[in-house]
Amino acid sequence: MKELLEAVRDRRLGIDEGARRMAELSVANPAFEALGHAHVDHQREARCGESEVIYAAGKTARQVVEIARSIVARSPRLLVTRVDPATAAEVLAAIPGATHHERARCVSWSSPDAPQGRGDVVVACAGTSDLPVAEECLLAARHGGAAVELVADVGVAGLHRLMARLERLRRAEVLVVVAGMEGALPSVVGGLVACPVIAVPTSVGYGASFEGLAALLGMLNSCAGGVVVVNIDNGYGAGCAAARIARTVHGHAVREEAR
Repeated sequence: MKELLEAVRDRRLGIDEGARRMAELSVANPAFEALGHAHVDHQREARCGESEVIYAAGKTARQVVEIARSIVARSPRLLVTRVDPATAAEVLAAIPGATHHERARCVSWSSPDAPQGRGDVVVACAGTSDLPVAEECLLAARHGGAAVELVADVGVAGLHRLMARLERLRRAEVLVVVAGMEGALPSVVGGLVACPVIAVPTSVGYGASFEGLAALLGMLNSCAGGVVVVNIDNGYGAGCAAARIARTVHGHAVREEAR
């Protein structure tokens, strides 16, 4: 599609011929592939910047494998989230080169010629117990085409740990801050940096944390500006949003340089 548009722009192809070929392209490459149990959205990457991600919970191993094979046939990256060990083993057997990230409950794959990550995303988490969600976030951001780094165990119980990494956090284009318990870390970080902060509450904590509800409400009530919040344990959603912000920043920079 991009090649067709460039040909019309450069007057190597007439508008009518370009429209005809565009119609042929849409027929040859439908918006989705029907597998019976799923409709795989092959045009999502063109629309949104990242290919469809498989949410494995509630799916059989066979269904996950069929969707994964469909995606890798047309996309340079694959991400499967919330996958159990048995299903992960089936995916690894079907997709050579795939990696099982046990703690994050994800499987990822990328082709050798997949584009390098762009921008600068940092995922910071309060404690080691938050790492499953933080790593899911990292993988989602990487799947979305972002260059991403993890900064772990910098919670408010020892602020010196956070301050020791502050210079790195301030260089990021977008920060994802993952925390459970009372969820205070995003507010602290939001008052120290100039970039957007995406807060992720986790279901980590004792009884009064109400499986992440306390952290969610604390983050929603943050007094720091520039902090936005996703749902409890939604590392994927935060990573996807961070990648889109990074792509937007990078795209603006490239256009300005071209001028």
